[in-house]
Amino acid sequence: MGRPRGGDPMTRWAGPWPTDGIAFGADYNPEQWPEEVWADDVALMRQAGVTLVSVGIFSWGQLEPEEGRFEFGWLDRILDLLHEAGIGVDLATPSAAPPVWLHLAHPEMLPVGADGLRLTQGSRETWCVSSPIIRAHATRIARVVAERYGHHPAVRMWHVSNELACHNGRCYCDVSAAAFRDWLGKEYPDVDALNLAWGTAFWGQRYASFEQILPPRRTTAITNPGQRLDFDRFSSDAFVGHLEAEAAVLREVTPHLPVTTNYMVMGEFNQIDYTATTPLVDIVSNDHYLSAEDPRGWAELAFSADRVRGLAGGEPWVLMEHSTSAVNWQPRNLAKEPGQLLRNSLQHVARGADGVLFFQWRQSRAGAEKFHSALVPHAGADSALFREVCDLGATLGRLAEVRGSVVEPARVALLWDTQAWWASELDAHPTIDLHYLDLARRLHGALVDAGVAVDVLPATATLDGYDVVLVPTLYLAPAGLSDRLGGVVARGGQVLVSYFSGIVDEADRVLLGGYPGAFRDLLGVRVEEFAPLREHGSVGLSDGGTGQVWTERLTATDAEVLATYADGPAAGGPALTRRAADGPGAAWYLSTRLDGPSLAALVGRLVDAAGVTPVVAQPGGLEVVRRTGGSGSWLFAINHTEADLPLRAAGFDLVRQAPHRAGDPVPARGVTVLRE
Repeated sequence: MGRPRGGDPMTRWAGPWPTDGIAFGADYNPEQWPEEVWADDVALMRQAGVTLVSVGIFSWGQLEPEEGRFEFGWLDRILDLLHEAGIGVDLATPSAAPPVWLHLAHPEMLPVGADGLRLTQGSRETWCVSSPIIRAHATRIARVVAERYGHHPAVRMWHVSNELACHNGRCYCDVSAAAFRDWLGKEYPDVDALNLAWGTAFWGQRYASFEQILPPRRTTAITNPGQRLDFDRFSSDAFVGHLEAEAAVLREVTPHLPVTTNYMVMGEFNQIDYTATTPLVDIVSNDHYLSAEDPRGWAELAFSADRVRGLAGGEPWVLMEHSTSAVNWQPRNLAKEPGQLLRNSLQHVARGADGVLFFQWRQSRAGAEKFHSALVPHAGADSALFREVCDLGATLGRLAEVRGSVVEPARVALLWDTQAWWASELDAHPTIDLHYLDLARRLHGALVDAGVAVDVLPATATLDGYDVVLVPTLYLAPAGLSDRLGGVVARGGQVLVSYFSGIVDEADRVLLGGYPGAFRDLLGVRVEEFAPLREHGSVGLSDGGTGQVWTERLTATDAEVLATYADGPAAGGPALTRRAADGPGAAWYLSTRLDGPSLAALVGRLVDAAGVTPVVAQPGGLEVVRRTGGSGSWLFAINHTEADLPLRAAGFDLVRQAPHRAGDPVPARGVTVLRE
């Protein structure tokens, strides 16, 4: 085995950006409305300052009501109308929603769940990604659309499908089974190598040939974890292949246009390894929706935006979708408070987005998402929400000079890995209370609260230039990462590795000899046994801190013990260690989930040891990010609190169009953007 897992991802687009300034707009679905509404739509778009709309995402059945019979007139007219208004179009290939006639003609393309039940048409993404039927028809309709509209003056960019793998990320049908076997035959030299990797000697699962292998369908007990991990890889690769096929058609027909597809770097979504899709797109795009009931949802937004920027190699990216207010798919769909629309949007811009788009332009009257907010709500243009939309459009217009700049490179890197995420949350692990993203988000939040810039990077990225590297819960570590981390320490940097990291190889086989096998020598520790805590349990630490969820019975073989467990199942043993290099560098190991104040204090010790300072020295409470470019720098300060907070930096505030003196306040729940 030894499959590649991506390197430093970079977008390749050297052509013009789709808009003159920061792109502003939404998904536009004119087919939902009578044609007499369209002129009103375009007039309101101009009033709001819209510059880019995504069109055609779910329009396959409208474009091709019967196989081979096309109705282009409506799309011709709307593209002409948008062009006359000076509004650019991000034109979609419509494969996210195949037409009913295709499902009826080919029911075998419908996905099958792990329980063997075949799903039916009537929603979106109702197709098996391994089906040659959907691949052939998706590339066919992509070519038809590209050949007709690729040189239309309104079209600025291609939008491949929509939220790939959002609803059909895993299919267990017989077509998928055959494709999985083909994939395995390329990954392993023979079936004996597969048996060894999957540990099929356990529970008598040995295979005599690849032809005997099925997807990890529902069975009586725990499915083989190696099989499940490889099925995740196979499924992700299948979507990568689908994206590649559609993108190849678009590039063949229209090499002058950039290609994108909307990622879902948000929340718990992990159906695709985006490090593999990024080389296939010219501009990285992302959809992001807040968890409305999370009081620190803004912190998850910042974390996700930084992950997207890391995927984009630090280059500008596009926020393709977010919401003006409530969504329709959470248990309780809370409306955003006044001002939150602007604040959320500018958070994404602060962290590298050069486009701010929404789902959708006009709130649907019917259908599954009719209560999902939009730029034009059911109440119409005479509404507080549309006035906020117009205010956002005007603000983004004033920020046009920021476009093309990049977020100032950080000296702190936080590593994450989709394959480690898949593997860490397989069944039969030491506790259900440990979640892959938990510590990563908490570390990121502690840095944001401290005003310290951080780059969130794929674990395969280069670490040159980083003085602090954080490695949270990296259960399955990429090959060679320990050596790269050792290089950071050798040149004087600080590395922190957490519990449940470096435990298994790429086949999910435990690295023997004591945990954390991949990092044992780097850290100078040896863990003999995990000692997770009871539900809601906690332990005291010798430095006054508190550990939660997880502890370990370990020995510091070549490291200084900085804190020990005062009680609990690992009482007396090390909780936090530090292995110093010959110079100022050190490798730290954290074997428990610290409480909030203790984690913040640890982050402070790490950045202090590396000499890393905040973006702006100030009392705290503001989220502060700097973007830099050839013509200058811009400081974004976002206030998530109910009190005015001072910003100790000077410049011209592009939001309020007024000078800002060092110490002047950022209003409660407000945003300041300084041209420094």
